Amino acid sequence: MQHRKKEYIKSPLNYTGGKYKLLSQIEPLFPKKIDTFVDLFAGGCNVAINAKANKVVANDINSEIIQLYDYFSSNNSDKVISKVDSIICKYGLSDTSKYGYVHYSCTSNSGVSKYNKEAYSKLRSDYNKNKTPLLFYVTLVFAFNNQIRFNSRGEFNTPVNKRDFNKNMRKNLKLFIDELNQKEIRFYSDDFNNIEIDDNSFVYIDPPYLATIASYNENGGWNEDKEMELLSYIDGLNKRGIKFSLSNVFENKGKSNNILREWSADYNVHSLNFSYNNCNYQSKDKTKNTTSEILITNY
Repeated sequence: MQHRKKEYIKSPLNYTGGKYKLLSQIEPLFPKKIDTFVDLFAGGCNVAINAKANKVVANDINSEIIQLYDYFSSNNSDKVISKVDSIICKYGLSDTSKYGYVHYSCTSNSGVSKYNKEAYSKLRSDYNKNKTPLLFYVTLVFAFNNQIRFNSRGEFNTPVNKRDFNKNMRKNLKLFIDELNQKEIRFYSDDFNNIEIDDNSFVYIDPPYLATIASYNENGGWNEDKEMELLSYIDGLNKRGIKFSLSNVFENKGKSNNILREWSADYNVHSLNFSYNNCNYQSKDKTKNTTSEILITNY
């Protein structure tokens, strides 16, 4: 008898380092019974939205993302999608799910970036002046590879995408919001040190990776001091008898995270069958080195 492959809810955000493709390997390594699941660096929320626990807490330092999740959780999917379509119509952006690519004098291969460039620029400018959750999401939809990037002035600065609010994005958004409406998740936007962890919690930790090149490292957002601070914090969880699971990498494109490697000797290291060699947010590399994921646990 064949077992059906488990289906997971996918985040509507294309978040750097998102764990959707790793869920089938990560989730079986979690404790079987979890009272409070704490996702300390929620990011795209792929792990938190699929967590099996009595209570779920999701935290991320990016307040725009948390405000968006709060908005999703307090509105039904049909209402949100309708509002997204209204904004698309207002700015004169493309809608290939309704009209196809020929309508915009392009093909699926060439995409709609040329058609949307001016309208997207206006949308992005308006969002930077008035940062509402819904404008944030629509801006992400039409942003290059749906990536979240802010400059040093806090302005969203990703260029235009070749895709739009297509059928897959609509489907992912609906399923995600529907799941949020059914599952009670408490969202916070704070430094990881400030999140209260109850004794009956299981803590999942997916921080920025010190050894990788990504947008969150470009402006000094994560460095060796923050890495050591986090590892000390995790040691504190361990001393309290709280189970944790840490996603990370030891090495990427010749850059080694020796701090993490030495620290992990006191815990269990699980190698995962996945690498970021072809991910668009990594710099192009002519070597054959890849970023192999690991999961570090204290159980």
